[in-house]
Amino acid sequence: MKRIFTILFFLSLSVVTSLAQTDAQTAQANVDNTEQAQPTESVSDNTDDLWQRANTAYNSGDYAQAETCYTRILEQGLYSASLYYNLANAHFKQNELGKALLYYNRALRLRPNDEDIRHNLEYAKQSTKDSIEEIPEFFLKTWIKSLRGALSCTTWSILSLVMLATALAFGLIYMLAQRLSLRKTGFYLMAIAALLFIITTAFAWSERNMLIKRSEAIVMDSAVSIKSSPDRSATELFVLHEGTKVTIGEAIDGWAEVRIADGRKGWIEEERIERI
Repeated sequence: MKRIFTILFFLSLSVVTSLAQTDAQTAQANVDNTEQAQPTESVSDNTDDLWQRANTAYNSGDYAQAETCYTRILEQGLYSASLYYNLANAHFKQNELGKALLYYNRALRLRPNDEDIRHNLEYAKQSTKDSIEEIPEFFLKTWIKSLRGALSCTTWSILSLVMLATALAFGLIYMLAQRLSLRKTGFYLMAIAALLFIITTAFAWSERNMLIKRSEAIVMDSAVSIKSSPDRSATELFVLHEGTKVTIGEAIDGWAEVRIADGRKGWIEEERIERI
């Protein structure tokens, strides 16, 4: 029995290692290519030059040129929190509030615990025309969302794999230890690690779904009428302005049902918003 469990343990570790490598590669490709948006072997050699030119232009006050260079880096398939953050700053300096808030939010999703991004995002939100009072949430739900948002999807995934490996290790101690005290310790620590594995996996899955579904968007037009149905002739319910964040629901024929923080819902033309 011990030999069988030992074999299963090492097979599980192999699977964990393989999953960790796959997760790291996926995160590399889909979340944050490089910290400073540096080029890879598959990217044109001029990315470094574009990055330097963009930073130089921004520091000299040429925000339009900085925006152009940052955007050209995005067009090469590279993106990172640093790139989104700098691009958001360039847009904000040009009073392009909608695009600034869009890229601040994208940067925050990749680096949720970055204080600079959070500060600039909150500062930019003060310039929006819509003053929307959020519906109060149950404090426990707010706390869980805050905890989940403290780390990125990739970090939660890595933590879940670490907890799984830890649970397997303590399970091995529980099964193979001769002393009763060690067996008890191994069992309790295995249970704790297993619980943490479930929690971190749930957080990773939730963050992943948020990134994939992209259910939030920013209003990009200066003023947009929110309709009672997906029809331009429908009744106008209320008006939203540039920079306001909405949650997207159903989508029909170029229209999307959106909900704002105070709970009100309506329909908006999809071309007037951009998903975060």
